[in-house]
Amino acid sequence: MQENAQPPIPESATLLAADPELIRLAKRTPAMSLRPRALRLSRFVADRMQRRVQGELASGVRKSDHIAGASVEVRVYRPSITEATSDDSLPVLVWMHGGGFVMGDHREDTTCSQFVSELGIAVVSVGYRLAPEHPFPAALNDLWTAITWLRSEGAAMGLDTERMAVGGSSAGGGLAAALAQRAHDDGIEIRGQILVYSMLDDRTAVRTDFGRRDHKGWTNGSNYTGWSSYLGTEPGSPTALPYAVPARREDLAGLAPAWIGVGTLDVFLDEDRAYADRLRAAGVWCDLVIVDEAIHGFDILAADAESSRAFLASQVSFLRDVLGA
Repeated sequence: MQENAQPPIPESATLLAADPELIRLAKRTPAMSLRPRALRLSRFVADRMQRRVQGELASGVRKSDHIAGASVEVRVYRPSITEATSDDSLPVLVWMHGGGFVMGDHREDTTCSQFVSELGIAVVSVGYRLAPEHPFPAALNDLWTAITWLRSEGAAMGLDTERMAVGGSSAGGGLAAALAQRAHDDGIEIRGQILVYSMLDDRTAVRTDFGRRDHKGWTNGSNYTGWSSYLGTEPGSPTALPYAVPARREDLAGLAPAWIGVGTLDVFLDEDRAYADRLRAAGVWCDLVIVDEAIHGFDILAADAESSRAFLASQVSFLRDVLGA
């Protein structure tokens, strides 16, 4: 939100009603736990699924691939045709893909191009290194390299890095939250953070009231594998390194305005809601959207459902406000 013009901090969540298509999705989605020994197969399956659900580029959007720093792959999405003058530049959303820290890649054409199409901004999707081959802080360092590259080269590319937001889904949302924290501490302005059913707290992975397969799609068994791979140690330890686990940060004051969204059937519901409550308590503007009867990844798996469209529209509205798009 613009300085001195922030609306009152919301005190409750926006609730999106149960959608029949999401209810059907929850019933037919299996509860399968990711195991380290099956990671190669899981990556293969995830790659095939990503090609199927993320292979469409929205109309009027073009993409280009770049290398940030020495080795970080990024894909830049922007409007194909613009009426902007040569003096205008595009606000930027830096996007982090999901995959539990261990799977996925940055070529999320459908998701990223939707933001471009709706808002007329640029989206920069970052290909960070994956665990367990590259545990923390490798992924965060890659994101920092991308941010540094953007601040250096963005103007020449027609990008306005003074109007920059960060976002991501699942593990990508957790990385976006960590990046927003580090940017704040280093004095770099981030206008907003989009945290989509985000992986924020390693302590969820060792909750005894959750069975390993109590949730559809991404289970707490998978959650344990993701966190242990990323941290290189047992999740839920008494302390965590700075920026490794966003929810472990004690002081959230001064962070960028946030949009947090999650479904009621998602393993991350409690930690996402708790992070939203803590942001608000610290004086940070935070919009919390909860979707009834929605599993992890519902908006990708059932993109045409009414609740999924409303979920995306809420993110777009938030970005329009914080970026002035």
